Amino acid sequence: MQMTLKRRETMHRLCGKGLEIFNEKGYYNTSLDDILNELSLSKGAFYHHFKSKEDYFINIVQNLIVQKVYALLVEPLNNCEDPLPAILESLENALEPGKKNEMAYGFMLNDFLTEFNKRNEEISNHLKSILSVWEVNLVSVLKRGKVDGHIARHVDCEGAATYIIASFLGMRSLMMDSTNGQLKYQYIQQLKQYFNAIAAHKAAA
Repeated sequence: MQMTLKRRETMHRLCGKGLEIFNEKGYYNTSLDDILNELSLSKGAFYHHFKSKEDYFINIVQNLIVQKVYALLVEPLNNCEDPLPAILESLENALEPGKKNEMAYGFMLNDFLTEFNKRNEEISNHLKSILSVWEVNLVSVLKRGKVDGHIARHVDCEGAATYIIASFLGMRSLMMDSTNGQLKYQYIQQLKQYFNAIAAHKAAA
């Protein structure tokens, strides 16, 4: 048990450092020697934990990126009464600038999706599966919102979820090299208008 825990701690440390390296340089601009030097590992020690550079990156996706995206964009929606304010708040928090903002993982996800597109199908599929989990959960809470009377019955929940994800990823790209708070403000205001348009409006008494 102790060895298993120690191995998990080691894997987590190696994956955390690896994510920093790949995010800074890009996957294809990072050599195995770069990784070994940054981690202060021998090739033998590296291959004790991972089969290859690709296997190493897939471990990073599975152990870090999935968890962070889930914790920040999926979990907050699980117990909400009205999904629209909860979705808006999760996106607003995810766009909050800050040195320690863990949704830098959102930037990474978008970057890696672009980098691996048409270059590595296996890794692309792992990354796309993260979006699929988010999409499935968004559709689920939106449908529940319709049943509970928070969202208008005419709303296409699948289409709404696609729009929310696409707009978020696009805004993350626009904000990547910018500290311009106006971009975030404009985006959130437009989302508020969109959510108001799809909300179920109670008839006045």
